[in-house]
Amino acid sequence: MTVTTAPTLALATALGVAGAIAPAAAQDASPAGADRVQEAFGNTIRSTYPDGRTAELWLAQDGSYTAEGRRHDPSSGHWTVKADKLCLKQSRPIPAPFSYCVALPASLSASWTGKAYTGEPIQIALVPGRVGG
Repeated sequence: MTVTTAPTLALATALGVAGAIAPAAAQDASPAGADRVQEAFGNTIRSTYPDGRTAELWLAQDGSYTAEGRRHDPSSGHWTVKADKLCLKQSRPIPAPFSYCVALPASLSASWTGKAYTGEPIQIALVPGRVGG
């Protein structure tokens, strides 16, 4: 895995959001999972690392996402919800050959703890509005 894909995968992991490898399209989203993800539309999912740096993820209703890693590296791709997991498939800067899926919490309205792709513990929170990036 390249260094440029690690931030996106870290964001996926940050969502509390363990992994299945399956390409999918946003229209395949399950109603229960899609309802929970709707809380994120127009808002920012922020992951805070132990060193205080943050990464941000923005989900759009059309199934696309944009993100900025803790090193301020931008990425984008498509998301879907499948079997109560949020799956991200990176398109830029380097297309990922697979989707990275992680379990969704019961609600995005309260902050939660997760693990970054690097294994580091992180704090995740839904922040009102588009913050950062």
